[in-house]
Amino acid sequence: MEKQALNFEIKKIDKKTGARLGVMHLPHGDVETPVFMPVGTQATVKSMTPEELKEEVKSHIILSNTYHLYLRPGHELIREAGGLHKFMNWDRNILTDSGGFQVFSLGDLRKITEEGVEFRSHLNGSKHFISPEKSMEIQNALGSDIMMAFDECAPYGASYDYVQKSMRRTTRWAKRCKEYHKNTQNQALFGIVQGGFFKDLRKESAKELAKLDFPGYAVGGISVGEPKEEFLDILRYTTPLLPENKPRYLMGVGSPDYLIEAAISGIDMCDCVMPTRMARNGTALTHFGQVNLLNACHAKDFTTLDKECDCYTCKNYTKAYIRHLFKAKEILGARLLSIHNLRFLVNLMENVREAIKQDSLLEFREEFYKKYGYEIM
Repeated sequence: MEKQALNFEIKKIDKKTGARLGVMHLPHGDVETPVFMPVGTQATVKSMTPEELKEEVKSHIILSNTYHLYLRPGHELIREAGGLHKFMNWDRNILTDSGGFQVFSLGDLRKITEEGVEFRSHLNGSKHFISPEKSMEIQNALGSDIMMAFDECAPYGASYDYVQKSMRRTTRWAKRCKEYHKNTQNQALFGIVQGGFFKDLRKESAKELAKLDFPGYAVGGISVGEPKEEFLDILRYTTPLLPENKPRYLMGVGSPDYLIEAAISGIDMCDCVMPTRMARNGTALTHFGQVNLLNACHAKDFTTLDKECDCYTCKNYTKAYIRHLFKAKEILGARLLSIHNLRFLVNLMENVREAIKQDSLLEFREEFYKKYGYEIM
């Protein structure tokens, strides 16, 4: 049998929740799951060097953005450079999204047909067209370890009729992606389950995509502005519909409570821009809730950000110093907070994995929520 890019092993299942402890064996090393993946939209995790991501954040996989890299600097240039790993000097794993979410978020700047999506660049207004085949071509050129099938992420609140048509077109596009993608030894292609907030459509999407036997499956189209109870309802309904022996990826999720709930629901992978975006705006994630360092109460606070955190920032700097950096508009402030926030979430998932080993994930959630200020729903 031909060697495949991804081999997924489930090591342990939490007896109380069904949460999974696993390992993804990928071309650029093993990734333990459940895992949080930092987002490097433009072939960089904002303000982070690859060395910091490896040594300080301790990340083994990051995400990059097909749409943005296609527009700038262009996938052919990245192919010429030897692929995305070489281009950005990152020797661990990369997942690329399909570009679908970004294209569909353009609103009036795009037009959807059965063939694909015509859109205008948000950079200069130039006209482009991405089909399922084009998305695969771009991601093949980027050389990511995990690629995503081209899909449509229907907006929250869309009608049943719209979501049904969109979901079925996404399924047809997934077939076209699989037919086009040949480099299965080096790049694993994931299918994306859609269906909005309609359970029968989610079920149909999962069933049809399972027939295509992708190496992994994603839950798309949630965490798009809906209330938390709706998010949890669809997450808990959809995840068990996905093949048990394949990695399950919840797209666009990064708050600590959503990461823990995802793991409890049986999700193996999550990603989000949230930790670095919050860092650039002066907010730290801590075990005792979010801390806005721009607040005046931190001006003379010579304590560390989070006494329970093992990151470089917490070992070396105070809240008062980091606040000073932001007030002085020094770049180092955003860098130090980015290291902290990313390490906080990567470490959170390390603790989640340890809790699964001990069959104590529910107890871990209760203790974490109590300190952070969350309520269990």
